[in-house]
Amino acid sequence: MDMSRWDQPNGWRHQPGEASLSDVHRSIHVPSGSKLRRIAAFAGPGYMVAVGYMDPGNWATSLAGGSKFGYALLAVALLSNLMAIVLQSLCARLAIASGRDLAQACRDAFPKWISIPLWALAEIAIIATDIAEVIGTAIGLNLIFGIPLELGVLITALDVFIILYLQKLGFRWIEAFIITMLGVIAVCFGVQIFLADPDWGGVIRGFFPTTEIVRNPEMLYLALGILGATVMPHNLYLHSGIVQTRAYGHTLPEKREALTFATIDSTVALCFALLINASILILAAAAFNAHGQTDVVELGDAHALLSPLLGLAIAPMLFGIALLCCGLNSTVTATLAGQIVMEGFLKIRLQPWIRRLITRAIAIVPAALVTMLYGDQGTAELLILTQVVLSLQLSFAVFPLVMFTASKIKMGALVAPRWLTAIAYLIAIVIAVLNVKLLIDFVSG
Repeated sequence: MDMSRWDQPNGWRHQPGEASLSDVHRSIHVPSGSKLRRIAAFAGPGYMVAVGYMDPGNWATSLAGGSKFGYALLAVALLSNLMAIVLQSLCARLAIASGRDLAQACRDAFPKWISIPLWALAEIAIIATDIAEVIGTAIGLNLIFGIPLELGVLITALDVFIILYLQKLGFRWIEAFIITMLGVIAVCFGVQIFLADPDWGGVIRGFFPTTEIVRNPEMLYLALGILGATVMPHNLYLHSGIVQTRAYGHTLPEKREALTFATIDSTVALCFALLINASILILAAAAFNAHGQTDVVELGDAHALLSPLLGLAIAPMLFGIALLCCGLNSTVTATLAGQIVMEGFLKIRLQPWIRRLITRAIAIVPAALVTMLYGDQGTAELLILTQVVLSLQLSFAVFPLVMFTASKIKMGALVAPRWLTAIAYLIAIVIAVLNVKLLIDFVSG
């Protein structure tokens, strides 16, 4: 490695190349008027990131936790969300301080023998994410319209055209689509929880951790599952790219303000994600655990049981609609993350529609084959496998992120405070340990 290249300004080996997501880079105007209007201009990227915290894999673990142990694991969902808030705030810090997304930062900071494997792992994670979203969308179509899973998997290819159309209208339209779908999901779960009539005292107590979570091996395993599937690797690349769609200034005060507003955006959005994930767990606890159904882990099983338990046919329909919206949302963000990773690590510039078709084709082929060969059970097992793949890759995105934002040389005046870096390293280590345990459990059966 040529060490003389480390003498580049700001501690990076290379000057920043072409901007992240160059077609929409700094395309959203930040007004100079009131503070409220400037905060509103930064609202959006956080909600796109929040989508990754309520994917079909998270649904499965929340359903299992709620049906088996009632409200007890709500504390784990809360802890997971706090971890996510810290890491996503670091993504915004990296982007605003260095002008790089996480993929570009890895390429600039590491030699090729490190950055190329990191790129390969990131691509595998994005493919795994996309497979999960394809399966989730197909299950949603099956639950609502009765469309066979095999056909539903193929239909998911059409959402590429939704993304292309929205991108032509402008990046704000993509954000509006995401937020609208999140609103539909929230309404669906709100109605279902109202019908389920949960024990609100139990809900409140569930947000306070108990020693039983550690003492009960089965409860601990589900808690690890919820924690292990918390932070999606592609979200770290995604957030550090889409934050730069805002046309904030280049001076230090302007960057500080941009960082504050971007952190507010992601924190509020992730609290909304907690609301959705907690809603899934509360619904499972109130509808299943309270009625003696303690082994609900399949999305299809949950859908089938809601109607007889809640007494209304609308309940399973709302569940299917929420799942479909979740799948559509996640495919949008996963394909954008794929573009950021490919361009950031390799400097390969493809037309957005080509990149998205490639990403979707890679996801659809295995999902379609498994669905046709093994049916519902095969898709359930494939969904579990994607979560294991994501868990395995996660640390390779988290540790570079924490390293970069802790570096005064690379970040300048916007370097993360020591207390924040200490918390972030603790989170990174916890995630790594939990994911290793989940991997060992998966291999050992």
